[in-house]
Amino acid sequence: MSRKEEYEAKTEALLLPIVEEKGYEMVDVEYVKEGSNWYLRAFIDKPGGITINDLEGVSRKLSDLLDEEDFISDAYILEVSSPGLGRPLKKDRDFDRSIGEEIEVHLYRSLNGNKQYVGLLKSYDKDTITIEDEDGSEIALDRVNVSLVRLTIDF
Repeated sequence: MSRKEEYEAKTEALLLPIVEEKGYEMVDVEYVKEGSNWYLRAFIDKPGGITINDLEGVSRKLSDLLDEEDFISDAYILEVSSPGLGRPLKKDRDFDRSIGEEIEVHLYRSLNGNKQYVGLLKSYDKDTITIEDEDGSEIALDRVNVSLVRLTIDF
């Protein structure tokens, strides 16, 4: 397990009881370097949407626990936020919640000349994501070739 993965896993373990107590959902945790700064980002949500006060409360509790545990050796900036409209789908619960929704799928290698597909999420399993395109055709995409899946933003 890399240091990044270790930090993310330990942070998830601290965050989960906080969000579950409030009835929120832990969407994702990421530890990334942008420029010269490290960021520890926690994404949370709840039915009806998360508020700034919700985010502030979780951020304070998580910050206190991170200070107590002190397992991250780098200086970092903690950010707690909502996943946003174009949220990536990473976990099974993300896919479950998004069945029938329009998604955008990016591929590492092109399939039939395309590296990006948009369609309704029909089904998924550990190997395949199946979408229905605008023509009503079903397209099965190998998950090992998928670099990103996210909900589309419809304006």
